[in-house]
Amino acid sequence: MLNLLMRTLLVLSCCGAASAQEWPAKPVRIIAPFPPGGSVDQVSRVLANYLAPALGQQVIVDNKGGAAGSIGTALAAKAAPDGYTFVLVFDTHAVNPSLIPNLGFDTLKDFAPIMLIGTSAMVFTAHPSQPYQNFADVIKASKAKPDSIGYGTIGTGSLAHLAMTQLQIQGGFKMTHVPYKGGGPLKQDSIAGHVPTSIASNFVTAPDVKSGALRPLAVTSAKRLASMPNVATMAEQGFPGFAAYAWWGLLAPAGTPKPILDRMHAEVLKVLNNPEARTRLSAQGMDLVASTPAEFGAFVSGEVARWSKVVKENNIKAGE
Repeated sequence: MLNLLMRTLLVLSCCGAASAQEWPAKPVRIIAPFPPGGSVDQVSRVLANYLAPALGQQVIVDNKGGAAGSIGTALAAKAAPDGYTFVLVFDTHAVNPSLIPNLGFDTLKDFAPIMLIGTSAMVFTAHPSQPYQNFADVIKASKAKPDSIGYGTIGTGSLAHLAMTQLQIQGGFKMTHVPYKGGGPLKQDSIAGHVPTSIASNFVTAPDVKSGALRPLAVTSAKRLASMPNVATMAEQGFPGFAAYAWWGLLAPAGTPKPILDRMHAEVLKVLNNPEARTRLSAQGMDLVASTPAEFGAFVSGEVARWSKVVKENNIKAGE
């Protein structure tokens, strides 16, 4: 009986290894849980373009936006753990557990971390038609007439929303939050002047700041950005020690075979080491990280703990 059991386990082990070695045998899907045009969509497509020839299969970007990225992420959590579905998450991934009731998946247990791809400072901008020349001007106007100035973000509970919540409490001013359903829609309305100010990752705002379509008033990094040396940090504008960064990472459904996870990590690392791909991402304001799976897992756990405290202490609700 013992020998039979050992032989059975050996056969199953060999089959699993063979399956992993044969991967991928069909197109691979990367779910981008935000609409087209935003940073998640753009990063997903950069990866797909370079992964496809490396894997020898088509890599499809599947946009499934809604509910701060949780709808598309839920689809990934429920997908078969066979190496044919991945999800590229944004910083909202660590906020949603404390923000959205009945999320439908466990943020930490239902996914296998692959890589923290990169981070980016956020940039607070104003439409050029607005009178504000720096963040201090916005604060002054907001104190004079609370809630009179709207600021756009990619959605309720996004890192931008939470960062602004902290800043308003610390600075004693009040603005009106205008949540959008992703970076694409936010970008369109910001450029059109439909929302007077906005805050988003440098990845999203960099091209529009460079073209003059948006005026940068502050950055959320600890130090000034090399691409915007004349734009002061929030810390320099009355918020000492303040820093917050957007981030992007790749996950697979929990239970995906480790050989497949290892292969995917190795291939994504090759993409980030490709000079052309690096230029495409860094030119948009992303600081590449290229973490190990373990490092990414620990990072997500830390972000969940950090931002759940902000959500609870400020009674932030989904849809507000």
